[in-house]
Amino acid sequence: MGALVTLDLPDDSPLLTLPWIVTFGPLADPAEWEPVVCGPYERPHALALAEAVVADERFMAVVEPLVPALSPGEIRQEIAASQLAAADEEARIEAADLYGDFDDVLDEQDILDEQEDEEVAGAGRPQPPPVPTEAQVRAGFGRIAGLLRGR
Repeated sequence: MGALVTLDLPDDSPLLTLPWIVTFGPLADPAEWEPVVCGPYERPHALALAEAVVADERFMAVVEPLVPALSPGEIRQEIAASQLAAADEEARIEAADLYGDFDDVLDEQDILDEQEDEEVAGAGRPQPPPVPTEAQVRAGFGRIAGLLRGR
């Protein structure tokens, strides 16, 4: 069993409408082999394909949006936004009261444990999304091309 990493986004995030790529790499030793980048896909297709590949292999799949920047200025804006987000996260971690936040972590873990127990009791292990057919992926490519042409 491998690992799948992606962004946890709200349902109204504009990133959900972007094309997505999947980077597959070794789970253990990064020098084992060079990562493979696939895509672009629509997000549901990217997630389903990544999950299907890592289900039986010791790979890591990173599913992330592909930002279609058109100029150096747009690229700089994306980099600045990423740096700001990282700085905010670092500041939040540094400002956290280690002992005060521990209860929040336990509460979150209790909720996750309860949800997992309900899933196991209800329908067993949650089923992965169906892998898209080649025709569905090709149709997604067409929609992505239209999205990029409209940009």
